[in-house]
Amino acid sequence: MIVETASGEHPVVVEVVRSDEERARGLMNRTKLAPEAGMLFVFEESDDHSFWMKNTFLPLDMIFVDEQGRVAGVLDRVPPLTTEPRTIGRPSRYVLEVNGGWAAAHGVRQGDAVRFENVPLF
Repeated sequence: MIVETASGEHPVVVEVVRSDEERARGLMNRTKLAPEAGMLFVFEESDDHSFWMKNTFLPLDMIFVDEQGRVAGVLDRVPPLTTEPRTIGRPSRYVLEVNGGWAAAHGVRQGDAVRFENVPLF
């Protein structure tokens, strides 16, 4: 997939998760994530989706994407190993988790475009 920002196009190699079980597990128990890799959470419907970091050892950025393929919001460097619910307070259909600091390093902002090239969404 490609995240388009004012600084250019930024490809991310994603692992796609669609089922409730896959989404619940997410990146738990992983100790590394390649620099340009991420996990794409695909939901059946747009909603104010909430995430936690239970058993997740990596600080992550969460990029929430709406049905139109626009960034709805970004959570930066979410601390690992917490059960505090994290949300942006607005609807999204997809959530991209990447290494903490990735969004800031690439200038990801609300309203930026996301293209799902070579990503099977359903």
